[in-house]
Amino acid sequence: MITNDELPVRVVCATKLDQNDFLSKTHTGRSIRAFIETSKVEVRLYASNSKGLGELYNKAIEEALLKPAILVFIHDDVLLCDYFWVDRVREGLKRFELLGVVGNTRRLPRQPGWIMTNTEGNLDDKKYLSGAIGQGNSYPPLRLDVFGAPGLECKLMDGVFLAISSKTIEKSKLRFDSRFNFHFYDLDFCRSAEMLNVKMGTIPLSIVHASYGGLDKSWFESYATYIDKWKE
Repeated sequence: MITNDELPVRVVCATKLDQNDFLSKTHTGRSIRAFIETSKVEVRLYASNSKGLGELYNKAIEEALLKPAILVFIHDDVLLCDYFWVDRVREGLKRFELLGVVGNTRRLPRQPGWIMTNTEGNLDDKKYLSGAIGQGNSYPPLRLDVFGAPGLECKLMDGVFLAISSKTIEKSKLRFDSRFNFHFYDLDFCRSAEMLNVKMGTIPLSIVHASYGGLDKSWFESYATYIDKWKE
């Protein structure tokens, strides 16, 4: 039986840009191209995209069931700052089945984000948080948010970077919910993973994210859908 160490790593990414601009203008595309010798990957790119991430990520999952791989779901504005980041992923999958870079070791009722405890944006106590992530457009990052030690088992993780083997997906039947176009697709995925006994945790991986995000109208609409789905 093929092992995770033998599977290719396939980056799954959606972008509003076309393929050429993705490789030359986005942080993620340039990172992949720069480190291709030390972190060889396949790329499943959804270019010129206007569809929701839940729908697209499920398409990549169905493809991976026919062509197995370790899937790395990543935003297009992420600087990968480790030449050997693929090795980090492979090593992480020896301990956890679903990987992230930052997360929370607990989940509270009606929790609206991996780091937040309520819709007012109050942050959870750092003793429950795990991992670190840079913020900005360059390396070293404009700001480094260190939430806690990496390598901890989590209940919720940020969707900026999630990795899972198609072997785990095939066994668990885990899927994204296509109702979540951008907001809450990651929390819902982690919650579904928990229900299916998929072990989640963070890995020590250096990345810089260019987007800070925000709580706009679409975020609150997605939150309402999320709360209704999980009957909270």
